[in-house]
Amino acid sequence: MGLGRKIAVLTTAATALAGMAAGVPAAASGIDWKPCPAASGVDCASLTVPLDWDHPGNGTIQLALARRKATDPAHRIGSVLMDPGGPGGAGAGEVQNGWSLSPKITTRFDTVGFDPRGVGQSTAVRCGLDEISADDPQVPKDAAEFRQLISYDRALGTSCARNTGPLAEHVDTASVVHDMDAIRAALGESKLTYYGVSYGSLMGQQYAETYPDRVRALVLDSNMDHSIGTTWEFLRTETQAVQELFDQFTAWCGRSTSCALHGQDVHAVMAELYSRAEQGKLGTPDDRLDPLALVGLITQNFYGPTWDALAKSMVELRDGKPAEAAFGTGEISVPSAFGSVFCSDWRLPVTSFPQLEGYRRALAAVSPDLHFSQLGWGAATGCAGWPAPVRNPQHPLSIRPGVPMLMLNSRFDPATPYGWAERAARQAGAPLLTYDGWGHGAYFKNSQCVTDATDEFLLAGTVPAPGTHCAAVPPSGQSRVDGPAGNTAPRTVAY
Repeated sequence: MGLGRKIAVLTTAATALAGMAAGVPAAASGIDWKPCPAASGVDCASLTVPLDWDHPGNGTIQLALARRKATDPAHRIGSVLMDPGGPGGAGAGEVQNGWSLSPKITTRFDTVGFDPRGVGQSTAVRCGLDEISADDPQVPKDAAEFRQLISYDRALGTSCARNTGPLAEHVDTASVVHDMDAIRAALGESKLTYYGVSYGSLMGQQYAETYPDRVRALVLDSNMDHSIGTTWEFLRTETQAVQELFDQFTAWCGRSTSCALHGQDVHAVMAELYSRAEQGKLGTPDDRLDPLALVGLITQNFYGPTWDALAKSMVELRDGKPAEAAFGTGEISVPSAFGSVFCSDWRLPVTSFPQLEGYRRALAAVSPDLHFSQLGWGAATGCAGWPAPVRNPQHPLSIRPGVPMLMLNSRFDPATPYGWAERAARQAGAPLLTYDGWGHGAYFKNSQCVTDATDEFLLAGTVPAPGTHCAAVPPSGQSRVDGPAGNTAPRTVAY
C-alpha cells in the first residue's frame, strides 16, 4: 500500500525529540504541509522522530503524513489521526486515496493519516524476499518441513535487518505510540483524537496506557486482544471466529434464494473442496490451491462480507474453474513490515513439529469446515523462527479509569474476534458498541446506528449506553466499502 508519491520533509530539533522521549509534551513545531502531487485536495508532509525512543540520540526516521482539511473551517474542532491497521497499512496513503470518516466528522475535523514507522513512505522496512530461495512450508507435513519453515522465517527476518538496518528492530507498537504523540504535538493538539481499526486498535489501546492525560477521544474499531498469552489461545480464538462466520454464511444460503448454493449442502461442498485441496487436485494444473490458500480465499469474503460472490466462487471452483476465475486472484500480498512488526509485538512460541501438528489437529475440531484461520495460522507460524527480539510482548491492558475511549466490534468478525473486543473493553474499562452483523471494520458496515454513535462520541464525547447493540445490515444492503479508501480487495493477511 505504498503511496508512490514524494513526501515533503520537515526536520524537527534534536532538543524537541529528546523532550518527547523523556515523556514531556513537545511544543507544537508546526508541519510544513505541501499539496500532494497526485492527490487533489490533500496535503503531504513528513515528521522526524527518533529511531529508538529509549535512546533518542541514536538517529532519526521520517513519518509520512497526509491531511484533508475540515470542510467547515469556521467550526473546526481539530485533527483526527487515523490508522488503517495491518501491521503494514499506510494511513497517509489511504487518506490520499480517499479514506475518511463520515461527513459529520470531516466537516469539523482535519483528517490526518500516517504511515507507521517501517511502512509505506515513512522510513521503511525492506526485506529480501527475492534473496530467499527456500520454500515456505506454512503447514509442515513432517519434522523436516518444520525445520524448513523455521529456516525460512529466520532467513526472512535476517534479510529485513540487513536491508533495513537498526529500524527493523524498532517497529513495535510501543514505539509507534510515541510516534503518535509526536504527531499530536506537531499538529498543535493538546490532546489526541484518533480512529484506529484492526491493528490500529492496538496502537490506540497502548496510547491510552502510555499517555492517558493526552487523550481527547479514541475510537478503536475491530479490536486486538494483546492479553492473549499462549499460542493455542491465539490460534483457537482466530479459528473459532472464521468457523462462526462460515456457519453464518451457510445459514444465509439456506434462507436466501440469491445464494448460488441455495438448497444445497454447503458443508458438503466445502468438505469436497478441502479434500481436493489436500490431494493437490483443486484448481487447474497451473494454479493449484493447497488447503491454506483455499481457506484464505474463502475467508477473504467474510471481511465485507461478500457472500453472493463467495457462493458463486465455490460453485465455480467445485466445477473445475481456475482459482483465479473463481476468486478474482490467487495471489496474497503480505506487507513487507508485517513480520518485523507482528513478531515484535507477540510472543507465540512454536518449538517443534509435534507441537504444531497437535495444534493443527485440535483446530480441525474447533472448525470442522475450514480447519484453521489462515490469518491466525500464518501470523503464528511466520514468527516461529524470527530472529529479532519481542520488544513489546503481550500483557493485559492497564489503563487509568476515565480515559475517553469507545470500542467497536462486529459480532462476527473474521480477523479480530468479538471475544477479543469483550476482553479488551473489560481490561480498559471502556464501553463496547456491538454491531450485531458480520465483517471487519464495524464503522464501515453502512449501519447508521454505529456511525451516529461513533460520530457523537468524536464530536461531543457522548458515550453510548452500556451494552448498546446495533442491528445487522443484511449483506445485500451493505456498501461494498469495507475498509480504508473504499477498497474492496481482500485483506486476509493483515489485521
